[in-house]
Amino acid sequence: MKMALQGNTLIIADADNVQFGTIKSWGKMRWDKKTQRLIGTADIELLDKLASIVRLPPAPAQRRQSLHAVQDAVDRERTNDTPVPLANYPVKMPLYSHQTRGANMALLTFGWVRPTGGAAQ
Repeated sequence: MKMALQGNTLIIADADNVQFGTIKSWGKMRWDKKTQRLIGTADIELLDKLASIVRLPPAPAQRRQSLHAVQDAVDRERTNDTPVPLANYPVKMPLYSHQTRGANMALLTFGWVRPTGGAAQ
């Protein structure tokens, strides 16, 4: 099986019948008749499932690792009792702790702030 990552799109070619059936049953990729390839968004769920059946090439493996780092940082922020703002938020009144947590998680999720610390680093 050949695998390529173009931006956030994962492309799989030359999968055998068992691999094709398994990947197609997940419903995360679509078959492109023109190019004879499976195409789908390289999200954390798809990459984890693929890693369980085959060894990922370097680019998808790195994407998977970065997605796990972001997810770990968001989970740490979700349970943070005393959140510190990761940016200077454009608001007039001071934010409550749950608002600061939410804003920090949004910055991490959208990639505007890099995740730091934790097990994934």
